[in-house]
Order: sequence, then structure tokens, then C-alpha cells
Amino acid sequence: MRSPARVTALVGLAGAVAGVGLLLPGASNGTQAPAEPPPDTIVEVTGDAANGFGVHHYDGTALYPPTDSEAAAECGEYDTRVARVRCRTEVRVWYRDLADLQQALDWAHR
Repeated sequence: MRSPARVTALVGLAGAVAGVGLLLPGASNGTQAPAEPPPDTIVEVTGDAANGFGVHHYDGTALYPPTDSEAAAECGEYDTRVARVRCRTEVRVWYRDLADLQQALDWAHR
């Protein structure tokens, strides 16, 4: 099982990829697509929060973060109520962002 910190790093990377945008040939921003993307570029997100996501990279590697319920259950290990609530909120945001990235990639691949 992956730690919430690892999922945070993954979602941070996903957010950076989504925030920068995809450089497609003929993109409206006037930039050219690079000859080859960096190896850690996310090319596909499969699954869902309830059953688990798969995050696939250009170099063929993949990450499989825990399901949302597994990640939220780890939040129960925090000592204070505030820390548990903060952790659960972060988990919801991480998985919402993974679903958004999955949808964006689906649209980009059309």
C-alpha cells in the first residue's frame, strides 16, 4: 500500500502535467510538440477511486496508488482529530484530481 505522501507526490506531478498542458502538433498556443516527451510523462490514467487507479508513464512504468478507501483508512492512524480531517480532505482532493487528469487525457487522445 502506498502512503498518502507518495500519492501527494504523484498527484502533484499529475497537476503539473495538467497545468502545463499538452503540447500537441498544431496547438493553439503556437508551440511545437517536442520530438519525444520526458520518460515520466503521464500518458494514461486507468481505473477509478473506488477500485484503484493506474497511472502509466511514457517510459512504460506505472504506479498504482491505493484505493480512496484504503488511503482514507490510513488517515485514521493520525493522533489528532484535526490531522485526521486534514488527511481525509487531502485524500478526496487527490482522487478527484486523478479523475480530472484521467478525463483530460481521454479528451486529449481523441
